[in-house]
Amino acid sequence: MVFAIEVVIGGLLVGVMYSLVALGFVLIYKASGVFNFAQGDMTLLAALALVGFLTFLPLWLAILAVLVIMIALAFAIEAVVLRPLVARSPLALFMATIGLGFFLQGIGQGIWGTDPKGLHIGISDIPFDVRGLMISQFDLVGAVLSGGSVFALVWFFQKSRIGRALRAVSDDHEAALSVGIPLGRAWAITWAIAGAVALVAGVMWGTRLGVQFSLSLIALKALPVLILGGIDSIPGAIVAGLIVGASENLAEVFLGPYVGGGIQTFFPYLLALLVLWFKPYGMFGREIIERV
Repeated sequence: MVFAIEVVIGGLLVGVMYSLVALGFVLIYKASGVFNFAQGDMTLLAALALVGFLTFLPLWLAILAVLVIMIALAFAIEAVVLRPLVARSPLALFMATIGLGFFLQGIGQGIWGTDPKGLHIGISDIPFDVRGLMISQFDLVGAVLSGGSVFALVWFFQKSRIGRALRAVSDDHEAALSVGIPLGRAWAITWAIAGAVALVAGVMWGTRLGVQFSLSLIALKALPVLILGGIDSIPGAIVAGLIVGASENLAEVFLGPYVGGGIQTFFPYLLALLVLWFKPYGMFGREIIERV
């Protein structure tokens, strides 16, 4: 029983970091209706930039420099990529983010090369004992930082004036424009927030897995989270991230030995398919009915 509790706790701690990655998708989709396929590449670029800056800057200053870069990148994306595609089909916007992802990968490869890099932020991975439960220090710190970021974003979108304006844009673009909310600025702010989310995710996952180009695929692990929780639901991303983290750990430990192991990599997708059978819009997603 103690071991099972350790497995669940470890999965929940990792699940918080899954939730943070999924939030990057949810925020952009809610504000602009765009599924940002480049979110994983933004995470990779933030991690690569941080490794580069750490060669000559202290950690806090390097993080601040990368944050400035990600915000500047967000405003550039809005001006160069999104603004010319206003009122175009969602498919055109989706394809634009795919191209943007390859562009960001090319920038990262051109500046920092393709060799895997280590990222060390001074957090030990030695587990510590809590009443007989062994908990990873890094997973705990990562969960605290990611969880703090998640709740800060929830407060921002629910309570702040800018957050309410962004929610208005997500509900109805034309109505938001009619009351004086500038659509371009709202998109730029949303992408800037998604860039900050990518930075935190890049720090956590880059430290955990190493900074390499496969890090961009961590965004694919957020897809089951989005399917479970609903692509337009912030609470859904949080709850589904915890479910995915805990369930994949439990499946690997208790079911993996019977199928040869490796079930952790695909079990979340099986879970997502099961949810799609009963809830096509996710557990918390908004059902969209189009009348023709």
